[in-house]
Amino acid sequence: MAFAPLLLLAAGPVLAQEAMHGMDHGKMGHSDTGMMKPTPANPYPRAEIEMHRKMMSAVGTDATETWARKMIEHHRGAIAMSQIVLRETRDAKVRDMATKSSAEQRREIDELQAWLREHGKRTQ
Repeated sequence: MAFAPLLLLAAGPVLAQEAMHGMDHGKMGHSDTGMMKPTPANPYPRAEIEMHRKMMSAVGTDATETWARKMIEHHRGAIAMSQIVLRETRDAKVRDMATKSSAEQRREIDELQAWLREHGKRTQ
């Protein structure tokens, strides 16, 4: 039964949407909009949804540019999640890892933006 939604997705988006319509998402930790609700144990849904939305809309003129644009948004999502854990945790090791991760993600974004500029593409 747990795999039923996946099988429906394979069968087609319309069938999956119709089957999922009657499900009680409130018992699954979802809001009425279908978005996961942030909890003390998982404060990340908003950042994850925003990253996913931006990655889905990041498209270039070819596969290479599209990859660069999607990776920029992916790295921005990682920074957003690191900022959340920095607000939430007192664990010194996790704070150090999140700080280092944010710095590395920014370097990656800078490198991807430079590639876009070098190829006459607008940055994002």
